[in-house]
Amino acid sequence: MKTWYSCKVKHNKEGDDGLLKQVTEAFLLDAVSYTDAEARINEVTARDISGEFSVTHIAKTNIAEVINYEDSDTWFKCKVSYSTVDGDSEKEVKVNTYLLVCALHVKQAFERIEKHFEGMLVPYDIPSITQTNFIEVYPYIADEIPSNLKPISEVEIEEETEEVEE
Repeated sequence: MKTWYSCKVKHNKEGDDGLLKQVTEAFLLDAVSYTDAEARINEVTARDISGEFSVTHIAKTNIAEVINYEDSDTWFKCKVSYSTVDGDSEKEVKVNTYLLVCALHVKQAFERIEKHFEGMLVPYDIPSITQTNFIEVYPYIADEIPSNLKPISEVEIEEETEEVEE
C-alpha cells in the first residue's frame, strides 16, 4: 500500500503584477518514509522552482488512492464509507477510506468516484468531497534499469538457452 505525504514549500513567486511574493504551496507525494519524502520534495522543488525555497511541513496523510485525470489541475479529497463484517466478532463495521481525485468541479469528482467504484459489490456512500490546495501530486515512479544491468527475467532466459545449447 502506498503512503502519501503532504509537503508544504515556502518560496518566492512572481504575481500577476510582476512583483515577487512569498507563498506556501502544498504538494502530495508517495514515499516510503519521512526522510524519503523530504529528499523527494527537495529534488522536485529544486527542479521546478527557481530561487530559494524551504520545506516547512511534511505529514503523513490518510489518502489510500489517487485517481488522476489529465484534464484538470484541481484535486478533491473524497471520503468513501462502506460496511463490512468483522471476521472475529461477526459484527458490522463501518470502514472509511479516502481518495484523491482530479476533477474540474465537485460534481465531476463525484462522478469519477462513482465510475471508480462501479464494480464494487458492497454498497457504499460518499459522505464528503472537499477541494484541496495541492498544487501537484507526485506518485513514486521506479527508476529505469541502468544500462549496465539486465532484468532478472532476461538473465534467466539466457541461462536456460545456454544450458540447452550445451
